[in-house]
Amino acid sequence: MTSDGGGTGLIPGLGDIPTAPGTLPAKAASRAKAKPRKGARTPAAELPVARVAVDVSLPHLDRPFDYLVPAELADKAVPGCRVRVRFARQLVDGFVLERVAESAFDGRLEYLERVTSPEPVLAPEIAALAREVADRYAGTLADVLRLAIPPRHARAEAEEPPEAVQAPEAPDDPGPWARYPAGPSFLTALAEGRAPRAVWSALPGPDWTAALARAVAAALAAGRGALLVMADGRDVARVDAALRAELGEGRHVALTAGLGPTERYRRWLAVRRGTARAVVGTRAAMFAPVAGLGLVALWDDGDDVHAEPHAPYPHPREVLALRAHRAGAAALFGGFTRTTDAAQLVASGWAHALAADRATVRAAMPRVRPAGEEGELARDPAARAARLGELAFRTARAALKEGPVLVQVPRRGYLPALACARCREFARCGGCQGPLSLTSSHAVPACRWCGRIAGDWRCAECGGVHVRAVAVGARRTAEELGRAFPGVPVRTSGRDAVLGTVPADAALVVSTPGAEPVADGGFAAALLLDGAALLGRADLRAGEEALRRWMNAAALVRPGGAVVVAADGALRPVQALVRWDAATYAELELDERREVGFPPAVRMASLTASPAAIRELLADARLPDGADVLGPVPIDGEDTRERALIRVPRPAGRALAAALHAATGVRSTRKATETVRVQMDPLEMI
Repeated sequence: MTSDGGGTGLIPGLGDIPTAPGTLPAKAASRAKAKPRKGARTPAAELPVARVAVDVSLPHLDRPFDYLVPAELADKAVPGCRVRVRFARQLVDGFVLERVAESAFDGRLEYLERVTSPEPVLAPEIAALAREVADRYAGTLADVLRLAIPPRHARAEAEEPPEAVQAPEAPDDPGPWARYPAGPSFLTALAEGRAPRAVWSALPGPDWTAALARAVAAALAAGRGALLVMADGRDVARVDAALRAELGEGRHVALTAGLGPTERYRRWLAVRRGTARAVVGTRAAMFAPVAGLGLVALWDDGDDVHAEPHAPYPHPREVLALRAHRAGAAALFGGFTRTTDAAQLVASGWAHALAADRATVRAAMPRVRPAGEEGELARDPAARAARLGELAFRTARAALKEGPVLVQVPRRGYLPALACARCREFARCGGCQGPLSLTSSHAVPACRWCGRIAGDWRCAECGGVHVRAVAVGARRTAEELGRAFPGVPVRTSGRDAVLGTVPADAALVVSTPGAEPVADGGFAAALLLDGAALLGRADLRAGEEALRRWMNAAALVRPGGAVVVAADGALRPVQALVRWDAATYAELELDERREVGFPPAVRMASLTASPAAIRELLADARLPDGADVLGPVPIDGEDTRERALIRVPRPAGRALAAALHAATGVRSTRKATETVRVQMDPLEMI
């Protein structure tokens, strides 16, 4: 480890280490040529200096450090391998970024302690990508590398890699892409090794998996690799089956957390070694080291499951866009709906819209009808017991003669929110003031935050002791449907048990958003309940998210099947669902956000910490011109932390990230006791 002649600062838990800015250079070559003492380690004869990315996330130490390579490790310390180094009197992990001959600095260098594994797991292109992602999201390289490189498993590394399978032939016909006017030309461009970029509005139905598989086949036929990122393991399994049918065995791998660490690392190594040229996986697969990348694809980019919960919180849409740009690869961002972020990509000219014509859309889509809460659709007694309006009840009863009916409920659980039956005040826990809920018809109210039983609850406003339901969950809905449709099987799919598929037999399938199963032959109908609960959320993306959830559920219905949405038919998201036109809705939303200055029309950063910490960071940050600071304001349910938002024009986004990274580095140098959470372009704006 080297110093550049600056001062030192005591970092808690790390001891005294150099803290001056700039990359710490290597020791002069003259030291490498000095006569070693007896028993002392000697540097490698060639390229004796290793530049190491040390696994330390302190912002002011976000730079490579240089170490001498001992002669006995000269053959093992290859660029990309894992090493252990002494850093601030402790042994820490790191990756060798490169080997160099010398540096202008003449201070004392530490030796590499050992090479954990000579396997070059960090590809140069992934190292460069990780640096760019860290800079874009005001994070550190160490944090991004933790997301990009899975933990090592020695047994998997010791196994002989399988032989690579020859690339497939280019597809003879466009397959599902024939239903889109620009589909065949997109596939032809992939097969010719070009790099088209498209935002794809997929037709409802199950063909989207076959379309992705056909695109991957075209990319592989051109001698390039492909990377597909899905929201969850169920989508990965569906695309995995489609790829197997399209490509055969051995040409792709699926990467999910459910594989277990050893098997996942084994498959990841197959990608790194070039055995597999195509990858489909969940969020973490966005960093998969696919060789010769020719296609990146993302399905349903609006799903909040894509949001990375660990710093620096990168989104696969942005990471894959960066990878496509860096590698000269094609990009395909698809879904049944379209987000405003995807609309921004089209509006900027970075990508082109890829959609079917209206005649094809009308032939493939279900028939959607809104059912309001009042007026001519007033509830009758039977419908009231089942929480269904008259239209929804009649639709479900008729559709059950043809097959299963999907019922989407936005809330999980039984009765997730309660209120006083007398004064309608929300029922809250006497200990932590959290909301009370019921888990079954025979349960006692309990707090959703701390779990405390509230059997002796009494309303603080009026003294009432009885509660009523404010919100109804999926389990209570299933119970009500069982009474309303006697003799009809009722199945549930949600967090406790997610169904993958259901048979074509008549049944009611109650599901929370994102957990909807696929029915053999498609659902005969779908009921989208409690639309006001989705549209009434205090979130900038409430309408966009409601439309996404509705369209994902409605896409599982057979062409011409019935869909009833329990919401006001005059609302814009409902009208977009009725017309099956998410693209126009996204364009209108984007125009409105440009007018008021909200993402994705602008870049925005979120700062979360105590008011004092936020003020300190803002005082240290040299924000770019035009930066607008909103807040800070208190966070609901928290007494000590607040949140501030900083917005800048899109071209100034990189400057904002750099300013915030530098400011966090200053606070880190000062040994600040509180960390400010910095998040670029947060999904939630509440």
